[in-house]
Amino acid sequence: MPTADGALAGLRVVDLSRVLAGPLCTQMLADHGAEVVKVEPPAGDETRGWGPPFVGPATSAYFTGLNRNKRNIVLDLRSDLGREALARLLEDADVLVENYKAGTLETWGFGDEVLADRYPRLIHARITGFGVDGPMGGAPGYDAVLQAYGGLMSINGETGGPPLRVGVPIVDMVTGVFAFTGILLALNERHSSGRGQLVDCTLLDTAVNLLHPHTPSWFADGRVPARTGSAHPTIAPYDTFHCRDGIFFLAVGNDRQFRELAGVLGVPELADDPRFVTNPDRVVQRDDLRSILVPLLREWDREALGQALLARGVPSSPVHDVGETLTNPQVRYRDLVVELEGYTGVGIPVKLQRTPGSVRTPPSEPGVDTASVLRDLGFTAEQIAAVTGAAVR
Repeated sequence: MPTADGALAGLRVVDLSRVLAGPLCTQMLADHGAEVVKVEPPAGDETRGWGPPFVGPATSAYFTGLNRNKRNIVLDLRSDLGREALARLLEDADVLVENYKAGTLETWGFGDEVLADRYPRLIHARITGFGVDGPMGGAPGYDAVLQAYGGLMSINGETGGPPLRVGVPIVDMVTGVFAFTGILLALNERHSSGRGQLVDCTLLDTAVNLLHPHTPSWFADGRVPARTGSAHPTIAPYDTFHCRDGIFFLAVGNDRQFRELAGVLGVPELADDPRFVTNPDRVVQRDDLRSILVPLLREWDREALGQALLARGVPSSPVHDVGETLTNPQVRYRDLVVELEGYTGVGIPVKLQRTPGSVRTPPSEPGVDTASVLRDLGFTAEQIAAVTGAAVR
């Protein structure tokens, strides 16, 4: 691995996770300089098969979005040699990230108490669907399951339509970010205590925390929120509209912005209409307001409207598709598309001025670093051959 100079350079991470939340967390650590060793089972991370599209004989595009900047080894943790290799990896590790089903690590001899006793400085980040105890403790859960269980699907969809899954695995991804944050908190605390601790993240916790502003509204009045499509429940106009050449999103967050919108659309008197003077007025009269705005917005091309509104300080945008987004000049200017050795991926979202993150290596094929990592851990050529199934010089 090329030497890293990021903010987390020198941090050693053992990544036992698979699918999304854990791998995203460890990729973020790796992007900022941590040395991450991803440990896959002999069958591999199941997302390697989540395609098409594929970018290699055993690697889906999905997998490549979550596993760059990592060394990769394959271990069978059901075997004595595999467990011994893991034990040696953890001796020098700062962080362990895993998302096994509850009880799996205990079965292999690496339960919470064992980890705390044998590796007192180790930070153990555990990611589960519902947690390991409680009425749903230990139950499996994918992103969409927790979107349903945690209420997100109930508020996503068109008015009068069925609940819909959010179009990206938002619960998994934010859980990965929460785990990343928890690890940094635990590392900071370790400076004073000298001890690691458990970072306990669940998809359920994330889903419930993503329900804002519906949770404070429910606490306030007890009303179950209805689906509003792209519209905001407490701001208007804040919704999608059709322009002459496509769909446009309008996000008017205050009364000044509404007055500017009315001016751009050539109806300045609209801002003085008693029905629409304040945001609460506009929320109550949103249907009347929309009926007025719809024909006005259809007279514009979406890019021209976006430029005119942004020039007046009104947040708005054409609704871009993924291709339009990834080729957008501002997206490219922000280095949000990176290319390296045939790999193309999304750039690093957290940009540090003095110690920026970096993309150093593309995602690896399964087990490409097994022999070298085990050799560094002191395993003999015979033992490495037993683990890898290939002779090692």
